[in-house]
Amino acid sequence: MIPPRFQDELIDAVHEGDELRARGLVAQLAVQPRQARAILEAMLAAPDALVRQAAAFGLGELGGRASAKRLEQQLALEEARGDYDGESVVEAITRALGRIDDASARASLMRKLERLATGPQESSDVGTVVNALWRKRHPEMIPAVRRCLERFDPSTSKVLQGLLVLLEKTPEEVSTWAGNPSVPVAHKTEVLTVLDAELPDALAATLPSFISAAHALAETAARQNGEASYYCDRLFTLLLLYKERVLPALPKEARAELRDLTRTLVAATAPNCSLRAAILLKLVGRPEDASLIEAHRPTEPVLAKVFDDAARTLRGLQEE
Repeated sequence: MIPPRFQDELIDAVHEGDELRARGLVAQLAVQPRQARAILEAMLAAPDALVRQAAAFGLGELGGRASAKRLEQQLALEEARGDYDGESVVEAITRALGRIDDASARASLMRKLERLATGPQESSDVGTVVNALWRKRHPEMIPAVRRCLERFDPSTSKVLQGLLVLLEKTPEEVSTWAGNPSVPVAHKTEVLTVLDAELPDALAATLPSFISAAHALAETAARQNGEASYYCDRLFTLLLLYKERVLPALPKEARAELRDLTRTLVAATAPNCSLRAAILLKLVGRPEDASLIEAHRPTEPVLAKVFDDAARTLRGLQEE
């Protein structure tokens, strides 16, 4: 039985970014696979871009070779539109292909990357494809990624370089690479950006090396809104994204370094870096860190509330 108002509810969920609700709706529909595919493919032909985005999400959840093939066909149609609506659906299809567990989906994404290498290159487009490819990671991708990297403009190829590092190196090699001060900070930043999409357990174990690298940059990151602060900001973003899994697993030394790093960067010139430092310090700090957070509380009300909450939480630890 197809849920009433399925199409409207799926469109709303996808548009609002409520993936949990959207997955639940598709799961209800998937009990009748043929009917589900027919409904989603009909939605994919709709003139409204929001409907097509929802259909792409649904087909990504259904998965399988048939979904990958249909999504690639639609990808060509959306690219040919050359307008904003088409671009929005291209992004939805790319993300959907990244969730399909089939070699054909990986091949579709590689063909998309190759088209980007020979045409106009927007950093956001490249980033979306790279994130999807990382979810589909396989050693067979390495030669094609290398070829594309040679043809990309340096201004848009950084995140692709990050993907290549992760594809070519073992977790142990990534850990050594991250701790090497001769490796440019920007390269480490792009690896962290790729890991946002998915952080396997083996690579979560490399985070202490990235934390140590950030710790060595702390004073520079606090004073300047540049590469060092951006690297720390990306590291904080990744740690917060997977906080329930990675923070409790950090070795004692790494946790101590992270606490020291966040204490320093609460006072960072870069607002985003300072904000995330306060949020992380709430999770890894001690009661005595509350006064430090309060000393660097911003005047902007929304940001100030985050700092107040962090300080209040740390003070609460003293009462427990």
